[in-house]
Amino acid sequence: MILLTGAAGKTGRAVLNKLIAAGVDTRVLTHTDEQGQNLLNIGAKEALFGEIQDVSLVQKAVRGVEKVYHICPNVSPEEFQIGRELISASRDAKVNHFVYHSVLHPQVEAMPHHWQKMRVEELLFTSGMDFSVIQPCAYMQNIIAGWRKIVETGIYSVPYSTSARISVVDLEDIGTAALKVLMEDKYRNGIYECSGPKAHSQIEVANVISEVIQQPVRAEQQVLTSWVADAQKNRMDSYQIDTLSKMFAYYDKFGLVGNPRILENIIGKPPRALKDFFAWYNQNSLENL
Repeated sequence: MILLTGAAGKTGRAVLNKLIAAGVDTRVLTHTDEQGQNLLNIGAKEALFGEIQDVSLVQKAVRGVEKVYHICPNVSPEEFQIGRELISASRDAKVNHFVYHSVLHPQVEAMPHHWQKMRVEELLFTSGMDFSVIQPCAYMQNIIAGWRKIVETGIYSVPYSTSARISVVDLEDIGTAALKVLMEDKYRNGIYECSGPKAHSQIEVANVISEVIQQPVRAEQQVLTSWVADAQKNRMDSYQIDTLSKMFAYYDKFGLVGNPRILENIIGKPPRALKDFFAWYNQNSLENL
């Protein structure tokens, strides 16, 4: 039995789908009962729900599982504390393999959520358990969240420099890598950077979208104060706004560039190219109109 935390989010669903397809019994931990029921309906074996900060719930969740795949709630100010309690409970429950879903370049203190993940990684080194760490770059799926607006306006807007280069990666490839790392012992006690095949500037991203949808698209830098105002309207909390603002400032200067070879070696093929991903998504979105 494998415990998957954060199972209801887009990352959790991508990992869970791979586990279900491989016939792996999976216990999911979700925020609400409704989320848990939905995951049971698609093939999860067991479901627990509640606050991941609840120590008694975490202790119950790890009881009787062989492995843990931990995805923390996105941009959580409690990431270190959550990781500490889950690692401690897993060690006490004799879990023999703990896989942590981290982030590319957690060493960057200028991005607080990256820095917290590095501190959780450090806890694993002294846990006494076999561990693995997956460090993905930003997802291609993050871009298509605004696909309709991009198509309608011809503008691909980002709150950092359009020249910033980011090695975006397909979440489906990350799900495949997660399955391999969980199921094959040769990946134990390793840290795996997972990046897409090319570090694209945002101008290049817009050009790829334009080529796929066959209409002009240009990249445009959104003023950060404008992004903050939008985030506040969408009821994003102050910690998330401040943390993501710092991330954008980092992207603005340095981008987020990784190497695709580790991911390629794990999944046994080159990571999915951005053009192929956009073409697949655009075709599916047209079919679902």
